[in-house]
Amino acid sequence: QVQLVESGGGLVQAGGSLRLSCAASDRTFSMLSVGWFRQAPGKEREFVAAVAWSGGKTVYSDSVKGRFTISRDNAAVAVYLEMNSLKPEDTGVYYCAADPSNWAAPPFARSWWAYWGQGTQVTVSS
Repeated sequence: QVQLVESGGGLVQAGGSLRLSCAASDRTFSMLSVGWFRQAPGKEREFVAAVAWSGGKTVYSDSVKGRFTISRDNAAVAVYLEMNSLKPEDTGVYYCAADPSNWAAPPFARSWWAYWGQGTQVTVSS
Protein backbone atom coordinates (compact mmCIF):
# COMPACT_ATOMS: atom_id res chain seq x y z
CA GLN A 1 0.00 0.00 0.00
CA VAL A 2 1.44 3.34 -1.08
CA GLN A 3 0.83 6.26 1.23
CA LEU A 4 0.71 9.72 -0.29
CA VAL A 5 1.02 12.97 1.65
CA GLU A 6 0.24 16.35 0.13
CA SER A 7 1.65 19.66 1.36
CA GLY A 8 2.05 23.24 0.23
CA GLY A 9 -1.53 24.41 0.24
CA GLY A 10 -2.58 27.73 1.68
CA LEU A 11 -4.24 31.08 1.10
CA VAL A 12 -3.05 33.21 -1.81
CA GLN A 13 -4.37 36.21 -3.69
CA ALA A 14 -5.53 35.94 -7.26
CA GLY A 15 -2.58 36.11 -9.62
CA GLY A 16 -0.28 34.52 -7.07
CA SER A 17 1.52 31.21 -7.04
CA LEU A 18 1.77 28.08 -4.92
CA ARG A 19 3.72 24.85 -5.20
CA LEU A 20 2.11 21.67 -3.97
CA SER A 21 4.13 18.60 -3.10
CA CYS A 22 3.10 14.97 -3.02
CA ALA A 23 5.47 12.74 -1.08
CA ALA A 24 5.29 8.96 -1.05
CA SER A 25 6.19 6.35 1.50
CA ASP A 26 7.46 3.86 -1.04
CA ARG A 27 10.63 3.89 -3.16
CA THR A 28 8.63 2.29 -5.97
CA PHE A 29 7.12 5.73 -6.40
CA SER A 30 9.32 6.18 -9.46
CA MET A 31 7.32 3.41 -11.09
CA LEU A 32 3.97 5.04 -10.42
CA SER A 33 2.06 7.49 -12.54
CA VAL A 34 1.04 10.42 -10.34
CA GLY A 35 -1.79 12.85 -10.75
CA TRP A 36 -3.48 15.79 -9.07
CA PHE A 37 -7.20 16.26 -8.64
CA ARG A 38 -9.15 19.00 -6.91
CA GLN A 39 -12.55 19.33 -5.33
CA ALA A 40 -14.35 22.59 -4.75
CA PRO A 41 -17.18 22.82 -2.20
CA GLY A 42 -20.34 21.28 -3.58
CA LYS A 43 -18.62 19.99 -6.70
CA GLU A 44 -17.21 16.69 -7.85
CA ARG A 45 -13.53 15.92 -7.70
CA GLU A 46 -11.94 16.84 -11.03
CA PHE A 47 -8.73 15.98 -12.80
CA VAL A 48 -6.01 18.64 -12.86
CA ALA A 49 -2.76 17.14 -14.13
CA ALA A 50 -0.76 13.93 -14.29
CA VAL A 51 2.74 12.68 -15.04
CA ALA A 52 3.42 9.15 -16.24
CA TRP A 53 6.00 6.92 -14.60
CA SER A 54 7.48 5.96 -17.97
CA GLY A 55 8.64 8.51 -20.50
CA GLY A 56 7.67 11.47 -18.37
CA LYS A 57 4.63 12.37 -20.43
CA THR A 58 2.25 14.84 -18.86
CA VAL A 59 -1.36 15.83 -19.35
CA TYR A 60 -3.37 18.78 -18.05
CA SER A 61 -6.98 19.78 -17.85
CA ASP A 62 -7.90 22.64 -20.16
CA SER A 63 -8.67 24.87 -17.18
CA VAL A 64 -5.07 24.82 -15.91
CA LYS A 65 -3.08 24.33 -19.09
CA GLY A 66 -0.42 27.00 -19.42
CA ARG A 67 -0.67 27.99 -15.74
CA PHE A 68 0.16 24.79 -13.86
CA THR A 69 3.18 22.54 -14.26
CA ILE A 70 3.53 19.02 -12.90
CA SER A 71 6.97 17.55 -12.35
CA ARG A 72 8.54 14.68 -10.46
CA ASP A 73 11.74 14.09 -8.57
CA ASN A 74 12.16 10.35 -8.27
CA ALA A 75 15.27 10.76 -6.11
CA ALA A 76 13.20 12.75 -3.64
CA VAL A 77 10.21 10.43 -4.07
CA ALA A 78 8.00 13.42 -4.74
CA VAL A 79 5.81 15.02 -7.36
CA TYR A 80 5.19 18.75 -7.52
CA LEU A 81 2.42 20.92 -8.90
CA GLU A 82 3.58 24.44 -9.62
CA MET A 83 0.53 26.70 -9.82
CA ASN A 84 0.86 30.18 -11.30
CA SER A 85 -1.62 32.92 -12.17
CA LEU A 86 -4.05 31.47 -9.68
CA LYS A 87 -7.72 32.31 -9.95
CA PRO A 88 -10.51 32.14 -7.35
CA GLU A 89 -11.98 29.21 -9.27
CA ASP A 90 -8.81 27.23 -8.51
CA THR A 91 -9.93 27.09 -4.88
CA GLY A 92 -10.47 23.61 -3.50
CA VAL A 93 -8.93 20.63 -1.80
CA TYR A 94 -6.12 19.26 -3.94
CA TYR A 95 -5.53 15.52 -3.87
CA CYS A 96 -2.55 13.53 -5.04
CA ALA A 97 -3.23 10.19 -6.70
CA ALA A 98 -0.97 7.39 -7.93
CA ASP A 99 -1.23 4.23 -9.98
CA PRO A 100 1.27 1.62 -11.21
CA SER A 101 -0.06 1.80 -14.77
CA ASN A 102 1.10 3.94 -17.65
CA TRP A 103 -1.89 5.36 -19.42
CA ALA A 104 -2.85 4.92 -23.05
CA ALA A 105 -5.64 7.48 -22.87
CA PRO A 106 -5.45 10.47 -20.46
CA PRO A 107 -6.41 9.23 -16.96
CA PHE A 108 -9.12 11.78 -16.23
CA ALA A 109 -11.36 9.35 -14.32
CA ARG A 110 -11.00 9.00 -10.56
CA SER A 111 -11.62 5.25 -10.91
CA TRP A 112 -8.36 4.83 -12.85
CA TRP A 113 -6.24 5.77 -9.84
CA ALA A 114 -5.37 3.21 -7.15
CA TYR A 115 -3.92 5.35 -4.36
CA TRP A 116 -5.00 8.67 -2.89
CA GLY A 117 -3.68 11.18 -0.41
CA GLN A 118 -5.74 13.07 2.16
CA GLY A 119 -5.64 16.39 0.37
CA THR A 120 -4.40 19.91 0.99
CA GLN A 121 -6.52 23.05 0.92
CA VAL A 122 -5.86 25.78 -1.62
CA THR A 123 -7.79 29.04 -1.28
CA VAL A 124 -7.44 31.83 -3.83
CA SER A 125 -8.94 35.15 -2.78
CA SER A 126 -10.16 37.73 -5.28
